[in-house]
Amino acid sequence: MAKPPVAFFGFNRPGCTRVVFEAIRQYRPEKLFLVADGPRASVPADKERCEAVRKIMQSVDWNCEVKVDFAEENLGCKKRMASGIDWVFSEVEEAIFLEDDCVPGPDFFRFCGEMLDRYRGDTRVMHIGGTNVQAGQVRGDGSYYFSQFVHVWGWASWRRAWQCYDVTMSSWPEARREHWISKIHPTVLEREYWSDCFEQVYNGRIDTWDSQWAYACWRNNGISIIPNLNLVCNIGAGPEATHTKGPVGSLEAPIGTLGEVRHPQGMVVDRAADKFTFDHHVGGNEWWRWREQRRREQSILRRVGRRLLRLKQKFFTSVTARK
Repeated sequence: MAKPPVAFFGFNRPGCTRVVFEAIRQYRPEKLFLVADGPRASVPADKERCEAVRKIMQSVDWNCEVKVDFAEENLGCKKRMASGIDWVFSEVEEAIFLEDDCVPGPDFFRFCGEMLDRYRGDTRVMHIGGTNVQAGQVRGDGSYYFSQFVHVWGWASWRRAWQCYDVTMSSWPEARREHWISKIHPTVLEREYWSDCFEQVYNGRIDTWDSQWAYACWRNNGISIIPNLNLVCNIGAGPEATHTKGPVGSLEAPIGTLGEVRHPQGMVVDRAADKFTFDHHVGGNEWWRWREQRRREQSILRRVGRRLLRLKQKFFTSVTARK
């Protein structure tokens, strides 16, 4: 089986870039796509950092076809990732994707290659993830399980799936009117969470690209493949991160070894696994606590409002009685 093409995305973090590139060098893909965003005009240090990143990305010392798409100006996370992936799929039918903070383990590339080959013609499968967030819980009877979630810390897909992607989510108003989200998620909490997320992305309040990918997969009844062991370690948390600016190392998780891939007997989304992902990784528990706090505050405000109204009515009644 030929090695699938690899697409590597970078920006301004030479340290992270070097670690991930070394893992790609060990894999030695036959075709490598390099995508990088340009420096921000408002951050003088970006110019030197971006140049250092591009030098690392281009230090290919094995027999490999290399294609480059480096932005001259800063496009931002949303436009750079979406346009870069568009470009990759304009060149090839399938690919493996890594960002500069996603370090693949020894089985990641092989797993993606086997899944790309096995499910190439199965339009139900739109995404192959390399990240597992199940905290050691094994799901199903195979080396992987099926999920609604699209983990993008190391992933793979096909042109046939990506052609459903729309970075602007132009069909969201129609989907919102149809209450389409209720067909995808079983609980009110999940519906509220994802409706709010998609609304913010659609209105441009969040500079991201992956929520649109989840939307595209769900809108087209697509499912994902998730390995039963974590195959990618995210080293990107910290002050230089685009989104996850928490403590350094807070996203890092142990990488496992799959061995020979065992295929599950059925092809059904694991709802228990997805509920765990939503609660503990996506932020469902935090969303519930925030929602309950908001409801309590609104309840207090309503009670105070009713009390003030009664006092106001009592005041005017007493004034009228004295006339």
